[in-house]
Amino acid sequence: MLEIPCPWCGPRNETEFVCAGEADRKRPANPEAETEEAWADYLFNTTNPKGVVREWWWHVSGCTHWFQIDRDTVTHEITPVEEFSK
Repeated sequence: MLEIPCPWCGPRNETEFVCAGEADRKRPANPEAETEEAWADYLFNTTNPKGVVREWWWHVSGCTHWFQIDRDTVTHEITPVEEFSK
């Protein structure tokens, strides 16, 4: 089980959160103009790197705030990064 450091509530169990994926992924500016293959690639294929990844997390069962963390995908070590408003 991961312990996620919520900037507002402090350390909490990962079951209280939803991970929204990599923070540096950019949604296509005009999704309607994308081919089906390109859109499917954006939706379903992530880089899945080994090492530190910046991720969006939502404290859905707590304060409901969004924030980013850096998480090492090998060791699961977490470093808080920044807050994001509701």
